[in-house]
Amino acid sequence: MRWIWIDTFVEFVSGQRAAAIKNVTLAEDYLHDHFPGYPVMPASLMIEGMAQTAGILVGEVRDFQENVILAKIRLAEFREYPVPGDQIRYETTIDSFDERAAVTSGRVLKNEQEIGRVDLIFSHVNNADRSLGLPDHNFVFTEQFRHLLATARLLSSNGDRKPDEE
Repeated sequence: MRWIWIDTFVEFVSGQRAAAIKNVTLAEDYLHDHFPGYPVMPASLMIEGMAQTAGILVGEVRDFQENVILAKIRLAEFREYPVPGDQIRYETTIDSFDERAAVTSGRVLKNEQEIGRVDLIFSHVNNADRSLGLPDHNFVFTEQFRHLLATARLLSSNGDRKPDEE
């Protein structure tokens, strides 16, 4: 099973920027153990949510023809943590992009207030990288990302309008 840490995209400008949201609910199992009696969204999962948001933005540049792998967390800082009932918004931009890597910077908002920053570096892995022992197929952008990818492409083709604004 692969966990998805974003619910939907709310903004997507191909090759430039994206924003996705995640609603935090008590229905999520991890909250029952982190921390008992005071459930909070762990920083590690917010970093992963940003990595998924930024990774899809980076992967879309080349139409998902290669795997985009998180290579480095340049910065991850949080001032507070979301609790059930909060909405997280991940906003990311591509700072640089070349044949081997992409650099992104991002903000994490809780209920429209900035609570953190996450800056990431991604590596592009394609068929020329078979010497690394990685699979030939795209193992990053799997079927579970299909709906998110469709939403991102719809937003991109609609000029940032939400799907229900058509």
